[in-house]
Amino acid sequence: MEHPEHVLISLEERHAENILAGTKHVELRRRAMNVKAGTVVWIYVKLPVGRVIGCAKVSAAHSLAPTTLWRRFSSVCGITRREFFDYFDGLSKGFALGLYEPQRLSGTISLTELRAVSAGFQPPQFFIRIAPDSPLLHAIEGKRV
Repeated sequence: MEHPEHVLISLEERHAENILAGTKHVELRRRAMNVKAGTVVWIYVKLPVGRVIGCAKVSAAHSLAPTTLWRRFSSVCGITRREFFDYFDGLSKGFALGLYEPQRLSGTISLTELRAVSAGFQPPQFFIRIAPDSPLLHAIEGKRV
């Protein structure tokens, strides 16, 4: 059996909480993320929180015109129409990462703890892949329910 890939993304707290609450089913990005269905997306909440708080799985990746993305995902993207179109302003294509099975960690893992297990760790600006045998993944998975 093939093991899923793992990636880490940085989000504002409100977006992370909406994903974990099950009200936000897509993560919007200005550029495409090369990830496949089944990938585990670990959610790091930006400072001042500075913690990995949960994860979700990728259902699908969509690279489409912003107007098409809005038509398809406005009810599950967690932002207003104005925020959406301001975010994608000037782009001919935007990206939506479909998410399912959100799971809050039983204990969060802080930026300090992440750096203790992975020297020089920096939260991603876009996203990072996490190797299956990395101490970083072992530390994060250790906080799963």
